Amino acid sequence: MAQVTADSLIGRLVDGRYRIVARVARGGMATVYRAHDTRLNREIALKVMHPHLAEGDQAASFLQRFEREARSAAGLQHHGVVAVYDQGTDGDMRYLTMEYVPGTNLRHLIREGELTLRRTFAILDVVLSALAAAHAKGIVHRDIKPENVLLEEGTGRAKVADFGLARAISEVSNTTTGTVLGTVAYLAPETISTGHVDARADVYAVGILAFEMFTGRLPHEGEGPIQVAFAHVNSDVPPVSAFAGHLGRPLDQLVRALTARDPAQRPPDAVVALDVLRSTFRQIPNEVLDIPAKAAPPPSSAAVKAARTAVVERPQVGRWAAQQVQPVQAGAPVPPVPQPPRRRQRGRAVLLAVALVVVLFSAWWYVERGPGAYAVVPDGVVGATEERAQEALTEAGLTPSSTQEYDSDVPEGQVISVRPDEGSRTQRDEPVRLVVSLGQELAEVPSGLVGMPQADAVAALEGAGLADVEVSREYTNDGAEGEVIWASVRDGDMIPVDEHVRLTVSDGPPPVTVPDVAGTAASEARDTLRAEGFTVKRETVFDEQAPPGTVLRTEPAGGKGADQGSSVTMVVSGGPRGTVPDVVGLSVDEATTTLEDAGYTVTVRGFGELFGEGVVETDPSAGERLKQGAEVTIWTF
Repeated sequence: MAQVTADSLIGRLVDGRYRIVARVARGGMATVYRAHDTRLNREIALKVMHPHLAEGDQAASFLQRFEREARSAAGLQHHGVVAVYDQGTDGDMRYLTMEYVPGTNLRHLIREGELTLRRTFAILDVVLSALAAAHAKGIVHRDIKPENVLLEEGTGRAKVADFGLARAISEVSNTTTGTVLGTVAYLAPETISTGHVDARADVYAVGILAFEMFTGRLPHEGEGPIQVAFAHVNSDVPPVSAFAGHLGRPLDQLVRALTARDPAQRPPDAVVALDVLRSTFRQIPNEVLDIPAKAAPPPSSAAVKAARTAVVERPQVGRWAAQQVQPVQAGAPVPPVPQPPRRRQRGRAVLLAVALVVVLFSAWWYVERGPGAYAVVPDGVVGATEERAQEALTEAGLTPSSTQEYDSDVPEGQVISVRPDEGSRTQRDEPVRLVVSLGQELAEVPSGLVGMPQADAVAALEGAGLADVEVSREYTNDGAEGEVIWASVRDGDMIPVDEHVRLTVSDGPPPVTVPDVAGTAASEARDTLRAEGFTVKRETVFDEQAPPGTVLRTEPAGGKGADQGSSVTMVVSGGPRGTVPDVVGLSVDEATTTLEDAGYTVTVRGFGELFGEGVVETDPSAGERLKQGAEVTIWTF
């Protein structure tokens, strides 16, 4: 009988390069596979669009949008974004290749219910930081939800997926059906009512995401999508504290700011929303940050007091059962004792003396070398308080000895371990060693981490005893390159020494793409490059094909990234050898150097240099044939 394959794409080689290994997930827009890039020998995620998205009259339009948005997403470089490598087609298949992130997504973490406020803020910080980088490039995500926040296996690092894809698909859906595509639970009111989407819609979705992480539920629930959409448009998101009483007003205010129904009342983009998030984080008391976000409200003071004063009876340990001697009953007849002969009495005295020696020796042996020299370490010592454990050992005839050490799991004053182990047989004169917990070891967060160079900040944390430090980098105009711009802990807080500390370090201003000005006039190219903030240098070369004054290329080349304010060299055609170069628009010094390099002598006329004017005309004009060594006059005014 033939075997039936669950997914016909598994095992297929896509585009002659990507071997599909397994299906990871399937959604309303695409199916995601784990695949092997046979060319680069690496694992990737292959996202295959559902065929119906590119059917009918909209096929060409969708393909154009799909390619455009994939290019935009591929240009988005950020530690919190799932990288897009490539896009392509294979027959009727449209696909994206992306970074493969093994692990789970935020939906599973929310369902587990163990999110602490500290972890929640750390994940939201990465999501908003990634959106801030996207919004700065004019990219709106449009589909922020827990399924699109991936958590890397092992490290737990968050990454946002599906940048760019939602826009291409939603444009086709709007055009063909007049509907709004998206997960209704996270859609902004204006998107539902008018279809309008901008950066503020992403901010609203993050606000809904924050509410869900804080409380373990969505703010608006209904029997169907229409009821949920109606609630988003007509009802404010309720306060977080209404569902989690231990969470205070700062979290209510944070969610209210991000989910305002009027988009004008929300932060205009993720950059501002990130500042609001970090400002709120600084207001939360340190002792609250490690409470699970879904935890029930704390018990009453009376319940706490009762728990502290409750006494648990300890089982009897190490007791010996005494043998009872039966007393002689009153009034019972006493049998007569026969009087032995005197010789017998002397013999009995000797026997009694020998018996006494034997008894005494036996008692000594029993206590010092025999069973009486040993005792059993009682159960119930580990986990008891130090005082109770010592009492139990003493009652068992053993001698306790205590040492102390820090332990993150055992409360202060309780026994972590005992040597020999519980139930072990040990000599009474050997001490039984108790290891008693000092509680969780804490360290004080050094002051001034934000603003320090990376190496100094890491050294300061390690010097304070905080060795678990993760460093990520992002482009920003807020701090110098290599400087810490954000930390997951606050100055002066006392936190566990095994706390995972995250630092974000500036990579300096984001790089600027060099415009492609090849083939344009030198003056136009100079203006274009200067408008992007570059300083411009010019180099003239003879060229038999290109007209004089035409830009042949730039260094760095067009389309490449370069630092803001860096220098770009234009390589400009001087025409064939023996042709007057185009120097109009250059300074007198630049024009003179260019003409002399071409083999001509230079005469300057006019007063333009006095008024900051450059070269306005040459005689002969640019492009005319003139033998080398001849004179060229440049006019400046």
